[in-house]
Amino acid sequence: MYTHEEYTHEEIECNEQRSIRNGVAATVGITILANFAPLFILKPLHGTSEDVTLLNSLTALMSIFATFIGAAWLTRVHSKLRFCVSSTGIARIFYGLLAVTPLLVPSAGTAITAVLLIALMNFPGSLSNLSWQSLIGELIPGERRASFFGVRNRWGTLVALAATLIPGIFIQLFPATSSLPYMGLFWLSLLASGFEIYYLSRHIEHVNVHPSHFHTTTFGLHTLIQCFHHPAYWRFLMAAAVFNFGWQMAWPLFNLYQIRNAGATAIWISAFNVASQLTQVFTFQRWGRGSEKHGTLRMLAVSGAGVALAPALTVLSVNLPYLVLVNFISGAFVAGYTMLQFNYLLDIIPASERTSYIAHFNIFIGFIGFIAPQIGVWLLHPLHMAPTMFLSTGLRFLGVAMLLWIGRPSRRSPHYIAKSEPLKI
Repeated sequence: MYTHEEYTHEEIECNEQRSIRNGVAATVGITILANFAPLFILKPLHGTSEDVTLLNSLTALMSIFATFIGAAWLTRVHSKLRFCVSSTGIARIFYGLLAVTPLLVPSAGTAITAVLLIALMNFPGSLSNLSWQSLIGELIPGERRASFFGVRNRWGTLVALAATLIPGIFIQLFPATSSLPYMGLFWLSLLASGFEIYYLSRHIEHVNVHPSHFHTTTFGLHTLIQCFHHPAYWRFLMAAAVFNFGWQMAWPLFNLYQIRNAGATAIWISAFNVASQLTQVFTFQRWGRGSEKHGTLRMLAVSGAGVALAPALTVLSVNLPYLVLVNFISGAFVAGYTMLQFNYLLDIIPASERTSYIAHFNIFIGFIGFIAPQIGVWLLHPLHMAPTMFLSTGLRFLGVAMLLWIGRPSRRSPHYIAKSEPLKI
């Protein structure tokens, strides 16, 4: 596999534009599934809180298995792009399977069937995500990533706004227990995924077709241990693990609090997500510019501090307009953290072992994603909702403190993201 240094300026710009369009199309289905799957399980399928918790944990567990297998697999493929296209196509078929679940599965088993389908979907989905992360690190040079991800995420979030607001209004037109609107939305997701795969397949990748020049590496338990020998990486991994534990333990709690405690309907769920995405649209590029000026790690800590406040602010009231405001404010910081965490990871890992380190990071954070939601829901019984959410805030702030500690001058690994010319679409 050639690295991005062999790509011409025109090829890099072409890949950027096609990646932006690919991301826009992918956002439709991903947003619909992320926003309305818990409501789909709880309302028309008559699922329980345990089903929602299982949804979060099983998807994380499936991601761990897929990433471990995918890392070993990716080191042996000649074309990461073809691998990514294939795994993405398989993952998106599950939209259609979800659409027919209420018709083909007896009512008593529809909720758990939907949970299992979404979890299984995450296996090829994680392969797709891993291969895309590794591929994009080669296609887009480091000095252009901040600007590129800012533009890509901004356009994706604009589409996510529509994919949240319109379905929310659409679902509201039907009885709360009707599965018909959800079935229609899953078919729409399947249609949009066709455009996603088309633009993904149109990327330009330089593939080494000469076996004598194609070197493979292995990925296994020894690789997982070896990654800890990179000081800058393992320090960041520890900080990210603490932060993500505090972050992900509250994910099912937000759904339960909004739906059960605050009585949110589909239109209010849409409002929460639209408010969050609206601020993300206007802040993605600002976070990118901030990282260029002040450093990626410092801005990552700032964004993490904002994300840390969300659980504590949420449980202060069940007033629905207030919860919209909380999501509006926290959305700006979520935009920064999600983008800058990946950017900083790419900054500090060796380019020659990019796939292995990305896989190692995803496996570690995926394991956190498996156990954290379970612990979060389990703590509801002895602690109840508010103390558990405050604990989530505390753990997030601890992760931020660790980020600031590794960012001290004596610990900082040199990295620089240069300014680049603005992208066009």
